[in-house]
This record gives sequence, C-alpha cells and structure tokens, in this order.
Amino acid sequence: MDAARLTALIGDDRAGATVTFTGVVRNHDHGRAVTGIEYVGHPSVETVIAEVAAEFTSRSGVHAIAVEHRTGTLAVGDLAMVAAVSASHRAEAFQTCSDLVDQIKQRLPIWKHQQFADGTAEWSNCP
Repeated sequence: MDAARLTALIGDDRAGATVTFTGVVRNHDHGRAVTGIEYVGHPSVETVIAEVAAEFTSRSGVHAIAVEHRTGTLAVGDLAMVAAVSASHRAEAFQTCSDLVDQIKQRLPIWKHQQFADGTAEWSNCP
C-alpha cells in the first residue's frame, strides 16, 4: 500500500487541495497492548469501496477519490487503509476525506481480529 501512489492517481489541475488519510495499526486498543491485527474481508470489499468512493466523488468541488484497505495479517505500524481526495478547496477536501473514512469504516465488510501482548485475541467490527 502506497499513499504517494494513490495521491498521484487523483491529481487534477482543477484541485487546489489534496488530502490523504493513512490508517496505521497502532500498538494499543482500549488500554490493551496490541501486537498485530488480521483483517478478513468479504469478497464484496472492492465493490463496496468503489460504491462509497463514487458517492463521495459526486460532491460539489470534489474531483477525484482513491481508497484502499488491506486484508491479511498486519503488524504494528503497517498501513491498513489509505484514502486520498482532491477537491477545489481545502475545506471540501478535508471534510470529504473525513466523511469518506467514516463511511468506509461503517460499511466495508472487513472484520478485525486483534492480537494482544498477553496472548489473547479479540474479533471486532463483526456484524
């Protein structure tokens, strides 16, 4: 996963702003030490990402969007998700990127299996 590559994909001469979000696996969750995460995705992941991105691309002033979310086993510090938005103005770019990430987290059929330092594990974001 490469944030610079996604940013290059959305370049547009009409855009005065490009905002990029990188979601990184952190070393803690709710006060517990995390050693890694496994993301398991439904086969519809790519379709859902495309649908959500298309919804946000239709916003006024937004010119292009690119989003990727990884699946598989990730270590602390690995990129889990990258979202990039180009828009005419920074306010549109920031707001759209924030709303986009929220919708991806809400609608994307990816489940998270966290591994903790004490040897336990926990599933989250499961329907």
